[in-house]
Amino acid sequence: MTQSPVPNSDIEQLFQQVYGRVLANLISHLRDFELAEDVLQEAFVTALQKWPESGVPNSPAAWLTTVARNKATDRLRRKTKWEDGGDAEIILEKRGVEMTPADEIPDERLKLIFTCCHPALNLDAQVSLTLNTLGGLTTAEVAKALLVPKTTMAQRLVRAKRKIKQAGIPYRVPATEELSGRLNGVLHVIYLIFNEGYSATSGENLIRADLCTEAIRLATVLTHLLDREPALNKDAEALGLLALMLLHDARQSSRTAADGTLVLLEEQNRNLWNQDKIAAGIAILDQAMALRDSGPYQIQAAISALHAEAKTAADTDWPQIAMLYTGLMQLEPENHIIQLNHAVAVAMAEGPLAGLALLEPLADSLQDYYLFHAAKADLNRRAGWHEAALLAYQAAVELTQNEVELSFLEGRIAEVRGSLN
Repeated sequence: MTQSPVPNSDIEQLFQQVYGRVLANLISHLRDFELAEDVLQEAFVTALQKWPESGVPNSPAAWLTTVARNKATDRLRRKTKWEDGGDAEIILEKRGVEMTPADEIPDERLKLIFTCCHPALNLDAQVSLTLNTLGGLTTAEVAKALLVPKTTMAQRLVRAKRKIKQAGIPYRVPATEELSGRLNGVLHVIYLIFNEGYSATSGENLIRADLCTEAIRLATVLTHLLDREPALNKDAEALGLLALMLLHDARQSSRTAADGTLVLLEEQNRNLWNQDKIAAGIAILDQAMALRDSGPYQIQAAISALHAEAKTAADTDWPQIAMLYTGLMQLEPENHIIQLNHAVAVAMAEGPLAGLALLEPLADSLQDYYLFHAAKADLNRRAGWHEAALLAYQAAVELTQNEVELSFLEGRIAEVRGSLN
C-alpha cells in the first residue's frame, strides 16, 4: 500500500471508476444482484474509513472485491445459522459462491451486459439495469438519461432485478443460437453508457471519461467475440457503433476550455482532436460498410466521420450530413432526437429559418428535453430573433442539471439580453 493520505473525493472518484468491474465480478460469484450491490457499498464505506489514513491499495478493485466477498460470506453464514443451523460452507456452495483470491479479477462485464439484456426483460428494463449496475449510474442519473421520472425508474430497476432472480436467468454470454436475439439490446446499452459519459446528465463535469472508455472497451470486446467464434460472424452494426464512439471520443479534449467551460463543435480547436482515434474509427467504419448491411450506428458514424474530416468548421459538408439524417429518420421514424438533429443539420445547410420550421412539430414530444430548447434558442439567436432566443434559453436552463452546460446557457442568456438592450 501507499501511505499518502487520500481525500474522500478522490476515493469516491476511484470507486466510480472500478464500480462496474467489481460489481460484475461479485454478481458472477454471488448470483445475486442485490447482495452484490449491498456488500460493495459496505466495502466502499470501509474504504472511506481506512484509505484516507492508510492510503489507496496497489489494486483498489481487488481490495474492494475481497472485502465485499468477505462481507457476503459473513451475511450468508449468519443467515444459514439463523435459518437452519446448517453448515455455512454448504449454503455458499449451493449458491455457487466461489471465494477464490481476488488478486486477479476476471473480466465479467460482458456477461453482466448479456444477463441484463436477457429477452425475458423488455428493452427499457435491459437498458436501465445495465446503466445502473455495470455503468454505476444512480437511479436519478439513469432516469434523466432515459427521460423518465425517478420514481418510475426506481420501480423498473426493482422489477428487473427481481425477475432475473425469480426466473433464474443465467449469468453468462449466451450460446451462439441465442446471441443474435440479444445483440441489438447490448449495442443500445453500450451506446447509452457512452452517451452518459460523453455528456453527463448531472454533476460538475461535462465528460465522464471512465464511462466513455468503458463503452469503447466493451464494444471492442464484443466485436472480437463475434469475430473469433467460428459459428458467428462480424456484425456491421457492432463495428459501426465502435467506429461511432471512437470518432466522437476523438474530440473529447477539445469540448471544454482550460477553465472547464463548454466549447461548441464549430468553435473547437481541431488540432486537439485525436487523429489516431479518427483514423481507427474511419477504418472500422469502412470494415462495417464492406459487410453491406447498413444500419443506424453506421449512418451516425458516417456523420461523425464527415465532422472529423472537415479541416475547419466552414468545410463541414452540412448538406451531406442532412441527407444522412434523412436516411436515419427512415430507419427510425419515431425517434424524435434524430429529427431534432436533422433539423439542426438543415439549419446549418440552408439557414436557421429552415431549421426552426422543422423544430416546430417536435415541440410537444421534446418539451422536457433541454437540447430541444437549446437548439431552438441557438437558431433563433442566429436568425436575430433575440426575444424568442431568450425564452428558449431560459426553458433549457430549467431542464439542465449539468453545471458545465448550465454555465454555458447562462452565458448565452447574458449575451442575448445584451443584444436586447
